[in-house]
Amino acid sequence: MDKGTYSGRCFCGAVQLAVSGEPVAMGYCHCRSCRHWSAGPVNAFSLWKPDAVRVTHGADNLGTYAKTPQSQRKWCKTCGGHVFTAHPAMGLIDVYAAVIPDLPFKPAVHVHYQEAVLSVKDGLPKMKDVPKEMGGSGQTLPE
Repeated sequence: MDKGTYSGRCFCGAVQLAVSGEPVAMGYCHCRSCRHWSAGPVNAFSLWKPDAVRVTHGADNLGTYAKTPQSQRKWCKTCGGHVFTAHPAMGLIDVYAAVIPDLPFKPAVHVHYQEAVLSVKDGLPKMKDVPKEMGGSGQTLPE
C-alpha cells in the first residue's frame, strides 16, 4: 500500500479529514453496536494511530457520542454523516472505509463475527471478538 495521504469527508463535506501512512488494520466489524450505528449489516473499518488522522476542516462541526468509554463516535452536526470512532483504550481511531474513498481497502479480518447477521464467505479469518493483540480472545470461528 502507498504510504501517502488520503482525504476523506462526511456526507456533505462540512467535515474533512486526512489519513497518512498505512492503517494498523482493515476489516469488517459485525458487532451489534457498529451495525446499529452504521445502519447496515456490517461495518468496514480502517484503524489508524491517532497521529495519522487529522481533521483538516470543520473540527468544530463534529459531534461526539460515547455509549461506552471504549468508543467515542464522531459525526457531522450538519448532515449527520458518520466520520470516525476514537478508541482511546486501544490507542486507535477507526476511520470508516467509505469515508476515505481513494484508500485501497484491503480487509484482512472480520471481528465480532459471533454477532454477525450477514454470513460472509470470503476466506478471511472470522474472529469471535478481536485479535489477542487488541485485547480479545483471538478465537476464530468457522466461515
